[in-house]
Amino acid sequence: MKWSNFSGLALLLVVALAACTEAPPTDPAQALREALLAAEPGSTITIPEGHFTFDRSLSLGVNGVTLKGAGHEKSILDFAGQLAGAEGLLVAAEDVTLEGFAVLDAKGDAIKMNQCKNLVVRGVRTEWTGGPKSTNGAYGLYPVQCEGVLIEDSVAIGASDAGIYVGQSKNIIVRRNEVAFNVAGIEIENSTQADVYENNVVDNTGGILVFDLPDLPVQGGRQTRVFRNRLAHNNTANFAPEGNIVGTVPAGSGIMVNSNDDIEIFENEIIDHQTAAVLVVSYLITGRPLDDPNYDPFPEKISVHHNTIENTGYAPDSEPLLALKTGANLPALPAIIWDGFQAPGQAGPVVCAHDNGELGAVALDAPNGFAAPDFSGAPFACERPALPPVVLSGAE
Repeated sequence: MKWSNFSGLALLLVVALAACTEAPPTDPAQALREALLAAEPGSTITIPEGHFTFDRSLSLGVNGVTLKGAGHEKSILDFAGQLAGAEGLLVAAEDVTLEGFAVLDAKGDAIKMNQCKNLVVRGVRTEWTGGPKSTNGAYGLYPVQCEGVLIEDSVAIGASDAGIYVGQSKNIIVRRNEVAFNVAGIEIENSTQADVYENNVVDNTGGILVFDLPDLPVQGGRQTRVFRNRLAHNNTANFAPEGNIVGTVPAGSGIMVNSNDDIEIFENEIIDHQTAAVLVVSYLITGRPLDDPNYDPFPEKISVHHNTIENTGYAPDSEPLLALKTGANLPALPAIIWDGFQAPGQAGPVVCAHDNGELGAVALDAPNGFAAPDFSGAPFACERPALPPVVLSGAE
């Protein structure tokens, strides 16, 4: 390993471990690896300012540890030369805080957090510095099967799946982050009780996705609120690897809901999306085989209200939508699009939409080959009760 961008006196890694009395190694990169391996509950490991390179992944498996850098522009962990490991940093522990550092150019995921509890990610940056490419790692910040997740004031750039992805988890807050040039800016998948708010989401393929997918251990995603976010020109061509489900997301999708339930989308600024400001679909629209008997492919109880929407639907990145726009001789499609799939016997409307400006909504009639799309707004003429906020200790 090597390190660079260092001048002045010798750079020291400060490790606050109650039981540790030995001086740290002279190589700061190796010092960090050894500190993570030697960490004890209650430890704080401080990453100093500098640019450190790694050829294999790091891991943390001890509860109650804080990993803290000098800031995501100052404490840089560079994995461009990585030869081994599925991610840059793997965390599998409870009561962990990650703060103030960057992970660059990981061969796989940047930071994966697996089966964590009470997780805080604050002021962390993940980035693939070569721009949007299918060879970039899939996920930037990647908690999966976690409980009590707070991701705030962080940056995610260039992921070939999702910049910030929270999957199969519950009790989640994702707020005040900057996400750009990912396939999905932020994705909440197969998760329960999530608040996604005050994020700046720009230049992704799809801005914010709320998905529920089959063939995963945790099913039945529901109760996500997406609010007060700024979503602008998320029109980057989809660069997901071949076969990836996120590869079906049309470029120019502001907010997309797939087969999830009890979703409230409100008070967002959704500007300049070539396909749709809000897109609500069933998994069935993908045409993929569906063999999971425990999976419900139908979205239900979706509420879209009081959003500011401008310049949408002018160049749909979808053959059926483009054909609809052309066939109806429209300058642009309505801002809110529902594919029209509805569970057999489902009572009541799927999507309620109101107070979103004058750009309208359309029910596509996809189950019948798009034969009779409904532009009247009647399928959306309803209101739903507000969902409760997510409450996390320390996230006031």
